[in-house]
Amino acid sequence: MTTSETSESSTTTPLFDLQALVAAVRRRRRLWCSLALLGLLVGAAVAVLLPPPPSAVTKVLVTHEEDQPNDTGTLIRTDVELLGTTRIAGKALQSLKSPEKPEDFMRDYRGTGLTNNLLQIDVTGDSDADAVARAKALADAFVDDHVRRMRETAKAKSKALIDQRDRMRDELAEVNKEIGDRSPESDPKSSASVESLFARRAELNSRIADFDQRAAEARTGTPQIVAGTQIVDAPRAVRHSLPKAAVTNAAIGLLLGLVLGLAVAAVGAVVAGRPVLRREIAAHLGASVIAELRPVPRWRAGPWRRRRSRAARERLTTTLARTVRGCAEPVSLLELGCARGTSVIALDVARALAAEGPVVIVDGLPGPQLADSRRKPGDPAVVSGERAAAVERRERRLGVGSVAPGTAWTDLQYLGGQTVLVVRAGHGSAGWLHTVARQLADQRIPVIGVVLIDPDPRDRTDGTLWDGLHIALRGHSERFARQNEMGQLRTERPSRAVRVPDTDQEAR
Repeated sequence: MTTSETSESSTTTPLFDLQALVAAVRRRRRLWCSLALLGLLVGAAVAVLLPPPPSAVTKVLVTHEEDQPNDTGTLIRTDVELLGTTRIAGKALQSLKSPEKPEDFMRDYRGTGLTNNLLQIDVTGDSDADAVARAKALADAFVDDHVRRMRETAKAKSKALIDQRDRMRDELAEVNKEIGDRSPESDPKSSASVESLFARRAELNSRIADFDQRAAEARTGTPQIVAGTQIVDAPRAVRHSLPKAAVTNAAIGLLLGLVLGLAVAAVGAVVAGRPVLRREIAAHLGASVIAELRPVPRWRAGPWRRRRSRAARERLTTTLARTVRGCAEPVSLLELGCARGTSVIALDVARALAAEGPVVIVDGLPGPQLADSRRKPGDPAVVSGERAAAVERRERRLGVGSVAPGTAWTDLQYLGGQTVLVVRAGHGSAGWLHTVARQLADQRIPVIGVVLIDPDPRDRTDGTLWDGLHIALRGHSERFARQNEMGQLRTERPSRAVRVPDTDQEAR
């Protein structure tokens, strides 16, 4: 029987990490909250500064000859399109005695089919009275045009039926003449022809009667359509509520701004490629996260929050001081995106180490963050990077530097033989984190661990890198030193499979 122990992680990096995207978008909440607030203000401002013009509404009941219970709305859609024609607009303008062009007037109204037979007309004007007058003129013009079209259709249909009936009557007269010309004493063949003539006459009489009935029905149906097409809701002005419009527009602006902000934040997060989660930062730097610090905004800094922040800073100081004490070589703090915070951390660690002996802080930051920081009487001395060589060996040295773009990589070794990276989450891109790891490895500066500044509060990922199954990659130097003392430095990974003996004899 054999058991397999894999030393490499079996997890694969997903092509699209939704958790990282959500964390990156959440970190950009200032952007999408600002856009949402901007949309809210713009929507409310539009409602106040650009109020809707005076408008009126009316409803017209439209009756069609082809009305069916299962109609899908084709007829009412046709009426809506006919309402938007220059013919009806011109008739309405004629009744209003307005010199406006029909093409311009068509932009001020629109029709909406509410049901298969109910048409709503919305009209705008210079005032409420003007809008009501326009709506009435437009509704009357549409009703008149619809009735006229229905009458013309019924008249044309009735005329066609009457013409067809007259042709049948002419044919019937010819058949009657042929029957009258036949003599009563005729041979059997002639009798058969007479019988066919009589049958033809009967058929023509039936068809003539049918055409008469259909023509009468066509004429009778027109009054029903004329009476059914009418204005059922008199034109009236539409009242606009400014508070309601402001609230509605503000809500729409808020939603649009929020959607736009989230989209911009998501696209920016994908394009920038700046890791936020502990898991990603540790993987890109090749070092485990040993501590983290969450800054408290000033506007939310209550008494209990200040106590909590102070306690977290003390724990961080204790952790880093313990790490520095256990290192035989000088240790440096290298920042990425948090120079001021790193200066404060370095001063706190130096104060904690000063109780055991003299400590000197070597300032290798490109800016004056450390030199201009507030220091208390009795704090450790701060020297520049040029004077680092003059520091006595009996004094403990704590270097502070930067790994931001533009760093002089060859100067980092003078700050310390080992380093702790102080990285702000979401500041550096994945490519730059890889560059930092490669440059430190090239300078043979082991990375003890990573201190994460401003991590995502909802990040539940593990920031620990594992070498094999049970060895966490924290404090490379300590592990290597212990292995050197024991003379058991490993040069290869554990085997992938271990043979388990089946019997006691095989085990011996």
